[in-house]
Amino acid sequence: MDEARRVLERLESIERLRDGGAPAAILLGEVRALLAEGERWLACEGPEGLDSARVALDRCRAELREPASRNTTDEEVAARTAL
Repeated sequence: MDEARRVLERLESIERLRDGGAPAAILLGEVRALLAEGERWLACEGPEGLDSARVALDRCRAELREPASRNTTDEEVAARTAL
C-alpha cells in the first residue's frame, strides 16, 4: 500500500503545483516522477486486473514523448497527464 499512497500523494502534489501556477518544467518533472511511482506500484500489484492502469501509463509516456498536437503547451500536457 505504500506504493499506492505515494502515487496518490504525487497526484495531490501535482494538483497543488498546477493550482499554484508552477512552471511547466516543474509540473513535467512531477508527472515523470508519477510515472515511475506508478510503475513501481504496478510491479508490486502483479499482472491481474491491471491492464487499464498499464494503458494509462503508456498513454502518459507517449504524451510526454510527443504531445498530440504540435501546438500543445507543456502546461496542457502536464494537466492532461496528471488527471
